[in-house]
Amino acid sequence: MLSFYLIAGVVGIMLFFSIAVAPTIFKVLPQAWAGAYVRKFFPKYYLVLGLTCIVAAIASDSTHVKFIALACASLFAISLWVLTPSINLATDEGNTQKFNILHGLSVAINLFILIALMYCFWL
Repeated sequence: MLSFYLIAGVVGIMLFFSIAVAPTIFKVLPQAWAGAYVRKFFPKYYLVLGLTCIVAAIASDSTHVKFIALACASLFAISLWVLTPSINLATDEGNTQKFNILHGLSVAINLFILIALMYCFWL
């Protein structure tokens, strides 16, 4: 049961950030400040949610939930250690095309994680 609470927490955080926080940041703050905030936020976001998925996997009695939670933790790790530095570098270099591709991949990974974790509630 703990694993489902943890997964629900990850899903809630992901939804809240996507629906409420991110759009507000870029509406309220100047572009430079919003960018600086997001650069500091995302590494923590990926780390905390990835670690939470690992704990959910350990706590689960379901092999399917364990697999999904560990797969999601792996995707959070890729986002943290591969995508985020690459996105930041593309931004620093002013490479808009590379940024758009990497950012789109990041969004797709987050959407996949969200769907995969929500699927755990139907297992």
